[in-house]
Amino acid sequence: MPMLPASHDAIEAAGERLRAGRLVAFPTETVYGLGADATQGRAVAAIFEAKGRPRFNPLIVHVADLLAAERMAVFDARARTLATAFWPGPLTLVLPRRPEAGISDLATAGLDTIAVRVPAHPLALSLLAAAGRPIAAPSANRSGHVSPTTAAHVAADLGAQDILILDGGPTGIGVESTVLDVSDAEPVLLRPGGVTAEAIERVLGTRLGRRLHDDTRPASPGQLASHYAPRARVRLQAVSVVPGEALLAFGPDPPPAPGAFVNLSPSADLKEAAANLFAALRVLDASGAAVIAVMPIPETGLGEAINDRLRRAAAKR
Repeated sequence: MPMLPASHDAIEAAGERLRAGRLVAFPTETVYGLGADATQGRAVAAIFEAKGRPRFNPLIVHVADLLAAERMAVFDARARTLATAFWPGPLTLVLPRRPEAGISDLATAGLDTIAVRVPAHPLALSLLAAAGRPIAAPSANRSGHVSPTTAAHVAADLGAQDILILDGGPTGIGVESTVLDVSDAEPVLLRPGGVTAEAIERVLGTRLGRRLHDDTRPASPGQLASHYAPRARVRLQAVSVVPGEALLAFGPDPPPAPGAFVNLSPSADLKEAAANLFAALRVLDASGAAVIAVMPIPETGLGEAINDRLRRAAAKR
């Protein structure tokens, strides 16, 4: 699997590769994505094969701008307001799908809705321009494993696959996009992420419903109960650590840790914690500890997304 530093030539080569129906891993502002041309069923199928991903789990389709999104989804006034407020950025909208758009049924898991967003990363936007196609892209890791925030994480998970990796350095936000279903009368949060629920509620002037788990017929990525999981077992709300455990700490006063230790943010900054989350889980998992003990993290703001990922990492597998 080749890994190329981001450059004009590398991006052009990656765009050509996508048009040919092959896979490209690339950074967004959230995590690295594993991309394929969303209009080619065989290419989208290669994503599921490379990740070992269940085919009933839909993908997010990345596009260059609102105009491109409107060619594949039906936008009402609410959806346009949200797109204007948060795009480019880490918000995915689930909307009624336009059948004439030519998006692979596999990308939408056969649903009559589509999950779409405009990424806020210059490399991702350049890749979309080079490909000239909508890009279906889940996170570039083994299905259910810890999401990748560096090119090295992608190589560690998918190194044996025929995938071109564009190395754009560490991602900035570190947790995936927020997914909001606006296909019906009530806006429903399907996955907390890089845009906080509070920010969305301020823009819409209404409270969001929540439907965060669906193991049988998910409407978006990130709804499976067990997800984002390291090899080690994850123990939440830890206020002390026992021998054999690694500590995922948060804030200025962590308990003594006899083994491996990473503090997501010594200053208790939730943005810093989100950016460090997945890399920290990978480091602690590599320590060989049987259990990763996780200190309490506030549920406010980005803390909702962080705790969502940690609960899924701790879920029964």
